[in-house]
Amino acid sequence: MEPTVSHRDLRNNSGAVLQAVATGESYTITNRGKPVARLVPITETAPDLPLHRAATAHGGFRSLTRHRVSTPSADTLDDLRGER
Repeated sequence: MEPTVSHRDLRNNSGAVLQAVATGESYTITNRGKPVARLVPITETAPDLPLHRAATAHGGFRSLTRHRVSTPSADTLDDLRGER
């Protein structure tokens, strides 16, 4: 039976869990004690999975159009905070 890891433990120890998965370990992820997912290593039989960052494939942040505004951000924040 494969080991289980709770949602909380996965969040708090994600680095260690991912290192174990990279070496071939599989886990069942639980949420409030109920199994909700499996975390398994990628195999050669899954070539259709994207192994790149989507933003990089589309040019990254530098490819986004910059929008200039006439009001400085600090003024907008001051206005919003003044309404509290």
